[in-house]
Amino acid sequence: QVQLVESGGGLVQVGDSLRLSCVVSGGTFSTLNMAWFRQAPGKEHELVATIGWGGRSIYHADSVKGRFAISGDSAKNTVYLQMNSLKPEDTAVYKCAAKRPSGTFYDYWGQGTQVTVSS
Repeated sequence: QVQLVESGGGLVQVGDSLRLSCVVSGGTFSTLNMAWFRQAPGKEHELVATIGWGGRSIYHADSVKGRFAISGDSAKNTVYLQMNSLKPEDTAVYKCAAKRPSGTFYDYWGQGTQVTVSS
């Protein structure tokens, strides 16, 4: 059973940076497709970024391009989301998700970590 544990959220000011981490257990990062989602108050889940198995492909939503960067460390079985130039609209619960490359849905989810950006 794949398990994901996020960390790194917090309360920051506009323009600050944070790095979120997602540790993968019960599976191997290099064999999974990984993603970061976020959900702001009153809004639905939003896809932020994805990284293909083995780091083969990278995607960032237009709203975070140039500011956020997804990456992975196979030796540590960890996926990261580096967040720079944070804005109040980035405030949300951020969740890590995983699926098998052959899968249709993201079947595995972390508990979420809160990011709050104050003006």
